[in-house]
Amino acid sequence: MNTLFVINAAFSTGQIVATREVYDLACENPDFAQFIQKSLNRHVKGDWGDVDEDDKQTNDQALKQGTRLLSVYNDDRFPKNGVATIWIITEGDRSVTTILFPDEY
Repeated sequence: MNTLFVINAAFSTGQIVATREVYDLACENPDFAQFIQKSLNRHVKGDWGDVDEDDKQTNDQALKQGTRLLSVYNDDRFPKNGVATIWIITEGDRSVTTILFPDEY
């Protein structure tokens, strides 16, 4: 998997890391790696993906208050338990952003 990068981020991501499972799939599947990159770029611009309205509001507040941010992105081209869902979590102190599958949380 190539290095992940962000452009015009609305907040600091800190170090960007992925779990082993996400990393391995991204190395095997260039389309999945591209999905991760696009999702990460959405996350850093405040597009929280496939979260409900309450979670969107929570993230918008977290952006102002400096607390944890959680985005959810789905792409059914990469089935894992029926649907490929990744979570992107940026810690409140903005020291690290982690890309993971929900069952790895």
